[in-house]
Amino acid sequence: MVKYNSTEPLKLEVGAEGVAGHAGLWQMGQFVDKLGVGELWSQAFEPPGRGGRRHDRGRMLVQAALMLTGGGEACTDIEYLRAEPGLFGDVASDSTLYRLLRSASEETVRLLTRGLAAVRSGLWNQLTDATEVVLDIDSSVHEIHSDNKQAAARSYKGVYGFHPIYCFWDATGECLSALLRPGNAAANKISDHTTVLDEALAALPEHAKAGGVRIRVDSAGSRGLAWECRQRQVGFSMGASRTAGIQEAISHLETDALAWEPALPAEPGQDTEAQVAEATHLVDMSEWPPGTRLIIRRERRHPGAQRSLFPSDEYRYWGHRTDQESTPAEADLDIRRHYRAENHIARLKDSGGKRFPFQELADNQTWLTLVILADALALWFQRLCLKGTRLERARPKTMRWVYWHTPARIIRHARRRILQIPRVWPAVHLLSLAHQRILSQ
Repeated sequence: MVKYNSTEPLKLEVGAEGVAGHAGLWQMGQFVDKLGVGELWSQAFEPPGRGGRRHDRGRMLVQAALMLTGGGEACTDIEYLRAEPGLFGDVASDSTLYRLLRSASEETVRLLTRGLAAVRSGLWNQLTDATEVVLDIDSSVHEIHSDNKQAAARSYKGVYGFHPIYCFWDATGECLSALLRPGNAAANKISDHTTVLDEALAALPEHAKAGGVRIRVDSAGSRGLAWECRQRQVGFSMGASRTAGIQEAISHLETDALAWEPALPAEPGQDTEAQVAEATHLVDMSEWPPGTRLIIRRERRHPGAQRSLFPSDEYRYWGHRTDQESTPAEADLDIRRHYRAENHIARLKDSGGKRFPFQELADNQTWLTLVILADALALWFQRLCLKGTRLERARPKTMRWVYWHTPARIIRHARRRILQIPRVWPAVHLLSLAHQRILSQ
């Protein structure tokens, strides 16, 4: 007999005990506790006065990070962890978390970031084997449907909200620094770029800088930013904007077939018809730092293609400036990887960074900092505990559906409490693998 019902007919009752709905988040909490993050974050706050406090503030922030990882968007979402004391213990209320975040000073937020930076330093060799540190700086408009948010304004894209700028570490995708800005903030403001760059450099361990640090920026980069990088001994690769000098250089290259060489594909085995050429000798670079080069890329134009650096019916042109000593094809491949920053921003927006729950700009900056700290912890968990699996680089939506919200049952056996995962759960072998790796940390 064919069944057309999508669910089984069951009687609904309220009052079950010993069940859990966030076993994956509990496991991430075990990983974070093993790293000692809660204790480090507690030290960022002043010690309690007479009477103490019921909830340790470092522990509260770790639980808030778990809430954001699981898809929470506001302080009220902490109630879903509060409802599972068997997994997370005594969780503070949403009003207590709200007061904690609002009371955090700029120095406290800075100490929280430094605490995680200290943990990052200890995990560095496990997170990456690259010698050079590549940082991607990019900004994005966060649409906010409210007139009550301080500094929310209409952006250059016509969207009302905030316009934060971020600095990401390319090796893992984690955000090292972020600056929440008004919605009408300029995309190419040099001081904002240097602010997030300096904070990102402070978040890097000293031994990591020995192999060199370089930033990648889109066309929001400028000559002034290049000089700021040179003063900090930081390399740069910046998208070029449309100028008369670049257009004249392309006009010379357009008819010189020998100047072009095949571009490298984005992934091994892929095909590409794009070409790249060195154009440094065709433009005036006297105002840029010594060693700056101009690389031009072109592809066959397709219907509906956007405007490029040079008006042409046959090709689309892009360009970037860099101080790196590499072939034009290698330099072009590197700058094209800057697109990853957009994916990282999308991940932050999907992990609590889309909705800013406070009215004051400083409070929302604290919220954004908590979002990026929680995101870093989740990325570390995936990279270290799920290394080599299909979830190592999975996006937040996939992690929530497959892993974080894993159902389980809490039982007692031999005076011990045991968390049982359903044998038929698709990711049960991954949870078992991650558990063993956490125990071996």
